[in-house]
Amino acid sequence: MRWVTFDCFGTLVDWRHGISTSADLLAPGQGPRLVAAYIRHEQQVQAESPTMRYRDVLAETLRRACADEGVPLSRDDAGILGVTLPFWPVFPDVATELTTLREAGWNLGLLTNCDLDLIGETRRRLPVPFEAVVTSEDAGAYKPADNHFDRFDAAFQPEQWVHVAQGYVHDMVPAHRLGIARVWINRQDERPADPSILQQVLPDLKGLLAAVERA
Repeated sequence: MRWVTFDCFGTLVDWRHGISTSADLLAPGQGPRLVAAYIRHEQQVQAESPTMRYRDVLAETLRRACADEGVPLSRDDAGILGVTLPFWPVFPDVATELTTLREAGWNLGLLTNCDLDLIGETRRRLPVPFEAVVTSEDAGAYKPADNHFDRFDAAFQPEQWVHVAQGYVHDMVPAHRLGIARVWINRQDERPADPSILQQVLPDLKGLLAAVERA
């Protein structure tokens, strides 16, 4: 069985746009600033409470981001990201590139730091089907812990497995640690801490099949 697994948010779904536009509903013009603050806090919230539901992670991280930036946030408004997440936009390169993978005989899976209900809503917007999904709710932890990868491996025992993700810390680091072939989708033109762990790097999903097969 040949599998390509994906992170969802940041890789397939434009979560920066989703967070920014949602924050703008509460504090017009502050969205981009709050996205940067949100990113600084999310992994710490997940590490502190590995079994916390993702809706609650979103809310707590937004609270900390707003506190950092001095943006008022009412208690009732802290849950806005969990409300809007099912409507966050899918990147325009997803349909063509993932369809090409499927036509080439690869099975597709999602390993996502998300709850079952939220990824269920998001899958309605994804233009291709996925044969497997592992959520943080299933795994009992958030990446970069190994749980998602271990659970997928135990369930499907892939003969060939490539993991594709935008997240360097959340996805590339554990995939390297576990010896899983990997493709980094560097949508933000980031500078990784250790480039040597990266096998294939693309700025977006264009040409993904060739990169997967090289990996």
